[in-house]
Amino acid sequence: MTHESPPEPLTVLYDGECPLCRREIAHVQGLARRQGETGLCFVDVSRPGEVGDAERAALLARFHVERADGSRLQGAAAFVEMWSRLPGWRWLARLARLPGGLATLERAYDGFLRVRPALQSLARRAEPPAGSALSPHLVRELRSDHAGETGAVSIYRGIAAVATRRGDAEMLAFASRHGETEAEHLRLLETWLPPRQRSRLLGPWRLAGWLTGALPALAGRRAVHATIAAVETFVDAHYASQIDHLRRHGGPDGLLPLLLRCQQDERLHRDEAVASLAGAAPWWLRAWCAGVSAGSAVAVALARRC
Repeated sequence: MTHESPPEPLTVLYDGECPLCRREIAHVQGLARRQGETGLCFVDVSRPGEVGDAERAALLARFHVERADGSRLQGAAAFVEMWSRLPGWRWLARLARLPGGLATLERAYDGFLRVRPALQSLARRAEPPAGSALSPHLVRELRSDHAGETGAVSIYRGIAAVATRRGDAEMLAFASRHGETEAEHLRLLETWLPPRQRSRLLGPWRLAGWLTGALPALAGRRAVHATIAAVETFVDAHYASQIDHLRRHGGPDGLLPLLLRCQQDERLHRDEAVASLAGAAPWWLRAWCAGVSAGSAVAVALARRC
């Protein structure tokens, strides 16, 4: 008996910020799941860290796929390569490969790109308001996430303020790099949670966050790294519980990928901080980190309620 070898991997590089792309990729992913072995995997190139900044603009401007050998196809050729892996679409791939078919399809794609901005605008207007499909439970959870990311932005601002005064370029770079990621998380959460559903205690969260960053920064880099490791360990578990809920009970399209992205970024922050620690922490730093973890739990409980 002969067995067909699985198809070579093909990575679909798509723009997750584009409402048109999101809908098409969601459809393609559904077909791929039903088919089983398609070799397709999907990468949202709009996400920071997925690709280099230098190539992101080119990947967002035109559709690309990447073969197993690292070579890339773009435009019509990329679509044809993807269609050839999908049930119900292979006939279109075969048609496009007839003489003149690919050139015709490429001209049509170029025409689409000229009107894409207008179509994106219409698609965004047609989307339901953020938060309209959220259950009361998810509203409470996202409110806690939004409050937490608000505090996280302030933590890194507190670290940056002290690092600037001390002229500590390494600590400032650490705070700036991580702070940008937290600010992006906050922006994305705000697309899901309208202002009326956000915590009424954002002012206290900002102050508490700033102090949580500034105070250990006064003690040096080790205290900063230990604090971030404690915070991100808590945040990882917090996101994990929400992700588990969505996997078991479902939720609106797009929310699970968002939380997975946030969790992955927080894990990277934690791992970087842990890697910078050396040796056992003194008792006072262990006590401080325990207090930070306990305070984070209290903050989440309060943010869920108000």
